[in-house]
Amino acid sequence: MPIEPTTLSWIAVAALGVATLALLVSSAAWRRAGRRRSSAPKPARRRSAPRPRIRRGPLSGDQVTAEIQRLRSDVSTSLRHMAVVRYDAFGDMGGHLSWSMALLDDGGDGVVLTSIHGRSDSRTYAKNVSSWTVNQQLSPEEAEAIGFARSQD
Repeated sequence: MPIEPTTLSWIAVAALGVATLALLVSSAAWRRAGRRRSSAPKPARRRSAPRPRIRRGPLSGDQVTAEIQRLRSDVSTSLRHMAVVRYDAFGDMGGHLSWSMALLDDGGDGVVLTSIHGRSDSRTYAKNVSSWTVNQQLSPEEAEAIGFARSQD
């Protein structure tokens, strides 16, 4: 069935109008999305090391003692006791590619990480440490890493 030229012209004009309307709607949505992106909260930056406090004048003995106590409490929760033990997990492999690493704070809380390197794969394990003890069974190398970390001052 043939379409008359005037009908075809009206269809083309209607299609052009719909396309223009779609372009306007998408342009408005694009602008709105751009505003949301710019007003969206920025991701939190990593905190840098705390800046030293600047004090004016000499400190009293009590102030020095209080500051030392505050610093000791801050440091006691940092992972200061670290040790790595490298070994061969399998007798037929060399190079000491397997390892156990203890990362602990002053109270003996932290984690022991172990990576067992084999011929075809590598497996990694993590065990929680609380007060220098672990609820799971430790390998001899993991126990050695915790012992080395504990002996550090």
